Amino acid sequence: MKFPFVLATANPDKAREICEVLTDAWDHALAAWALDVGDATVGFLVSTPDGIADAVAEVRPVDTPPDVEENGATLEDNARIKALGLSHAYKLDAVADDTGLEVDMLGGAPGARSARYAGDDANSARNVEKLLTALDGVDAAHRNARFVTVALARFVDGREVAVQGSVEGTITDAPRGESGFGYDPVFQPREGDGRTFAEMRADEKHAMSHRGRAFRALADALRGE
Repeated sequence: MKFPFVLATANPDKAREICEVLTDAWDHALAAWALDVGDATVGFLVSTPDGIADAVAEVRPVDTPPDVEENGATLEDNARIKALGLSHAYKLDAVADDTGLEVDMLGGAPGARSARYAGDDANSARNVEKLLTALDGVDAAHRNARFVTVALARFVDGREVAVQGSVEGTITDAPRGESGFGYDPVFQPREGDGRTFAEMRADEKHAMSHRGRAFRALADALRGE
């Protein structure tokens, strides 16, 4: 994939995680620079460490935040909305993802609304609190869940590449661990050793996580682009 490109997320934790996975997958170091409009970060400019300064100097300035309201019906819809918004705004290729936590006992919720489960202005702590309240009294055998990530690349010429990664697990009774973000403290991957994602080192999480799998698949798909 051609450098620079824009990473369509305002979340620095997610941006760091994606760049770490892509760095390993491509065996090529990446650097990211926050793209701010006013006081808000709207995405990240990604290039090589040697090229990031020139990329920042040449990036097209944006006066109005791109329209990236995540109102799609599916994870792929939301990833496309974000990639399109950033690509159009900065006239660069864009990469985006959307992740959903699907809990069987809740009929697949929160799903595509995982980031806004406790409301449009929700944060991770409130989302986790609502999830644990919804599962209060449910025994471990019925707390099955999965993380699903759709990673999507949108090129300025209109081409798209979309892939998916997932991981099965269970929801714990209470948050555990200080690493990660989002629902990581309450998600215990089935193929792990009993720790939540938030109790793992970054490399351990990337090896089995939904986002790690999705972005390794995207990296493979983009090798020839």
